[in-house]
Amino acid sequence: MVKLIPTLKKITPTWWEIQWKEEPSEQLLKTRIAINEWLTDQYGNDLLEVRQGYQCLSLIWNKPPSPEFKLSLPSIIPIENKEISTWKIPVCYGGKYGKDLKRLCEEKGIPEIEFIELHSKTSYRLEFYGFLPGFMYLSGLGESICFPRKQFPERVVEAGSVGIGGNQTGIYPIDSPGGWQLIGRTPVSVFSPFDSPPVQPQAGDHILFVPISEDEFEQLKNEAPSLKKV
Repeated sequence: MVKLIPTLKKITPTWWEIQWKEEPSEQLLKTRIAINEWLTDQYGNDLLEVRQGYQCLSLIWNKPPSPEFKLSLPSIIPIENKEISTWKIPVCYGGKYGKDLKRLCEEKGIPEIEFIELHSKTSYRLEFYGFLPGFMYLSGLGESICFPRKQFPERVVEAGSVGIGGNQTGIYPIDSPGGWQLIGRTPVSVFSPFDSPPVQPQAGDHILFVPISEDEFEQLKNEAPSLKKV
């Protein structure tokens, strides 16, 4: 396997970025995970935060990092034997749960049932969390159902809403403003701020969406189910 050698960029003395020129891929994801774990192990007390992106890691330090950090970085290799979990998430598509689905189908010229099938047949890869605590950025969305973010974001998007933003799909973990196209909603809580950890799926895991009816949604919502591994 060819190593993906990053570029180290200093934004400020205590804000550094690790950047890759390669396009997002499974190998790049594994490399990001490996470096993130190495940073936590070696510099956990010196780092305030590590923020992940598709092609970068942003590092916020308590104080400027040591020269050893810069020298050790290129030697980190991807984790090949990392355990990958698959999680099933029930979703009620369209109607009051996904108010944009009908319009998207009209613009794409495909029936709702076909759109739902296209969205739910894919195994998505959890790239990282961002934007909001517990907001999953999921890659693998089929090109035929990609759609740009909204020009004018919604003031309030309900927790559990499943959206499409460009070539990504994701789940809003809490009520919040948002500009993604809303196609459905899950009755399962994906973010529990008082749990440790507050999220169960980890970067690199796979996410499957399972279509359910409105009746099933309301029943599950009352039961307050947790996420389930396959």
